[in-house]
Amino acid sequence: MNITLNGQSEVLTAPCSLYDFLRARNLEPAKVIVEHNGNIIPQSDWSTLLLKEEDHLEVLRFVGGG
Repeated sequence: MNITLNGQSEVLTAPCSLYDFLRARNLEPAKVIVEHNGNIIPQSDWSTLLLKEEDHLEVLRFVGGG
């Protein structure tokens, strides 16, 4: 299954939830915002949102600094 993550193609070998996808990439759920096919997805929906062929994800990370 092919998806796009931040403009780059990714191949998923098995269906997975958005939450599992993020955790597999060591993305801390409390520190990111996810746009799925143009819509901001509340964190409460991440475990039930199953990724599908041709989905587009934009993942924005919070970075501290001064």
